[in-house]
Amino acid sequence: MLIEKIIYYLLEVVRVLEHGYIQIYTGDGKGKTTASLGLALRALGHGWKVLVIQFTKGDGATTYGEITSSSKFLPNLDVVQFGMDRVCYSHNVCLDDYKEAKKGWEFAKKAINSGEYQLIILDEINICTSMNMIKVSDIKDTLLHKPENLEIVLTGRYAHPELVAMAHLVTEMKPIKHYFDTGVMARQGIE
Repeated sequence: MLIEKIIYYLLEVVRVLEHGYIQIYTGDGKGKTTASLGLALRALGHGWKVLVIQFTKGDGATTYGEITSSSKFLPNLDVVQFGMDRVCYSHNVCLDDYKEAKKGWEFAKKAINSGEYQLIILDEINICTSMNMIKVSDIKDTLLHKPENLEIVLTGRYAHPELVAMAHLVTEMKPIKHYFDTGVMARQGIE
């Protein structure tokens, strides 16, 4: 009985990984990173190896719950950050932000071609393209030549139209109502 379950599980994993798609979560609403982490949790539940690369975000050891939970509870989840000790916006960008984005992208390209992961999430990479930190042509080329069975998710506002055109799934988060508008700041464990 156990051997039959193992064989069924392995066949299911192989079937699922025959073709990996490109997904984009974009828009002005909350939930892009959250949605990608939900997908990561689902993939982990099926025994996948998952990598989350966070661009324009730094100091995660103390502020981002996904960093803490990955090391404590989820051994198949790697989370790596490339960014300063703040979230990057167009009004506070400096040369070091560009250096971090470039370093993160070089890391991402190696990870994409490593064969180690079944799912790679490029969190906030859309921000990097919108601020010309990473060339869209380089991202397109990498995605076009990714391993066939690798699923890749790109998150962040301002998804580039060329990336949207080549993606297999695009979801736009649209804000309807948010407590931030009433002065409530980011809440630990939620944002």
